[in-house]
Amino acid sequence: MRARQIRRQIRRAFFVALFHQLQIVSPILWGIILVMVVIGLLIGHIEGWKVRDALYFTFVTGLTIGYGDLTPGHVVSRCLAVVIGFSGIVLTGLVAAVSVRALEATAHDSSNKSS
Repeated sequence: MRARQIRRQIRRAFFVALFHQLQIVSPILWGIILVMVVIGLLIGHIEGWKVRDALYFTFVTGLTIGYGDLTPGHVVSRCLAVVIGFSGIVLTGLVAAVSVRALEATAHDSSNKSS
């Protein structure tokens, strides 16, 4: 019973730290997402895609470097797709860094409480 309470406290501390870290970097996160969406809509306009397809392309390209089901044909669109890919790498790295920081804060808090 005691172990379950400890795990619950640690989990809660992690999510509190994660939420706090996300609040700090949220302007950067939203800025990256906004840049990705604008570029994706621009690519969609150049390629003649529907908005839904352009947004799908944006997030699939940004978060997984694409499936290949939608591919830009124009040189400008391809260059912009590379920018989306790099933005996705930055976004993923930022989320990973925030998660690691929350884990560190949780570990630090739990070690201080146990000693």
